[in-house]
Amino acid sequence: MRVYRLNRKKYAQQLSGHGAALSSNRWNSKGVEMIYTAQNRALALAEVAVHFSVGTLPSGYVMMEIEIPDSLEISQIPEADLPANWNRFPHIMETRLMGDAFIHEKKEVVCKVPSAVVPGEYNFLINPNHPDMEKIRICEITDFPIDHRLFP
Repeated sequence: MRVYRLNRKKYAQQLSGHGAALSSNRWNSKGVEMIYTAQNRALALAEVAVHFSVGTLPSGYVMMEIEIPDSLEISQIPEADLPANWNRFPHIMETRLMGDAFIHEKKEVVCKVPSAVVPGEYNFLINPNHPDMEKIRICEITDFPIDHRLFP
């Protein structure tokens, strides 16, 4: 399976989870390393774009295409198992705790979660400290200029 990550070029050569650990996010608490990826390029763009205001979208982004071998099991947090307000901003503690448990339990290296930005789409969380992480690889990194018509 291929997943995608839109990232600043200077951080695109590795899959570490260090960036996510700098602050609390929807699926991880501060200090918990996690790699956020999306099921397609458009969702990867949407997931990044929601963090910028109109006219402030920075340049220098690349699209990372990441290969997750089909032989790896993927856990899932179904939307039905989430609290009613799971997708609000600011992020709630309940989703952070679910993501933290995925990381700390180390049962699977990847977890499928619903996107809060695009209903019906999915993100894939990767545990960079799981023993199977060595099987996941970056296939391709391409420049990804963001069309500024999205942010007039």
